[in-house]
Amino acid sequence: MILGFNIGFLEVDFVDLLDIALVSILLYQVYKLMRGSVAVKIFLGFLSLYLLYLVVNALEMELLSNILGQFMGVGFLAAIILFQQEIRKFLFMIGRTTIFNRENIFKGLPWRKNSRAADLNITPIIEAAKSLGATNTGALIVISKSSELKFYAESGDRIDAVISKRLLLSIFNKYSPLHDGAVIIYNRRIEAARCILPVTERDNLPAQFGLRHRAAIGMSEATDTLILVVSEETGKISTVRNGMIHHNLSAQELRSKINAYLYEQEEEEEETPLKKKRKGPRTADEAASAPSQP
Repeated sequence: MILGFNIGFLEVDFVDLLDIALVSILLYQVYKLMRGSVAVKIFLGFLSLYLLYLVVNALEMELLSNILGQFMGVGFLAAIILFQQEIRKFLFMIGRTTIFNRENIFKGLPWRKNSRAADLNITPIIEAAKSLGATNTGALIVISKSSELKFYAESGDRIDAVISKRLLLSIFNKYSPLHDGAVIIYNRRIEAARCILPVTERDNLPAQFGLRHRAAIGMSEATDTLILVVSEETGKISTVRNGMIHHNLSAQELRSKINAYLYEQEEEEEETPLKKKRKGPRTADEAASAPSQP
């Protein structure tokens, strides 16, 4: 027993503690994936049936025990079918954070450091979002830096055009046949329009978020993308990434969010200049401590 101790008749060593810590981390990650979704209720239902099976088995109720035993026998297969979205998100999270990720492997190579010379020009996107928001025109734009999103692009109409403000305004015009759906931007070009995105299954979203916002959250849960949403009702601009939504953004904040996604910078670093330029009246304590103006 290495670095171990005894608890009664139990012998606990370092490997046991490491095992408990890893299982705790795994359960916490699973909880984070299922939190706020229907999967939590399904999991509680499975847990209730399993506890009931243990009770009837202990009471030697043979008929009910056999019925529940047959159900538990196919429980693993049923769990894969019912939790396929959560399993996919869990595997995607592992693949995105592993050292074998393509972005992590080639990040330190010399030719990768000069790749910013041909970076995405985000100014047309921001200008288009401002114009769309001013006219309360709904829009849904998916920005991808590492994946072509071929499956989602094929659900719409291929465009393969240079990004421009006028083109985006034309696509999301209310009378355009391409406005109903999402635009996918990859490799500094508009890949496709009128694309269908997966809708999130979370049931704890505010009522102000409609189907467009739900599709953006669902897309961010399934892929490593940044989704820009312009509300048709309010004209407010939002961004969604990793299931997290940032609502009612200004043009400067929108630029900060896109740059943070493209360059993998911390959002706190991006938002620091915004916090310095504080708007609105100061508090009474700040006003009292500030030097008086002549």
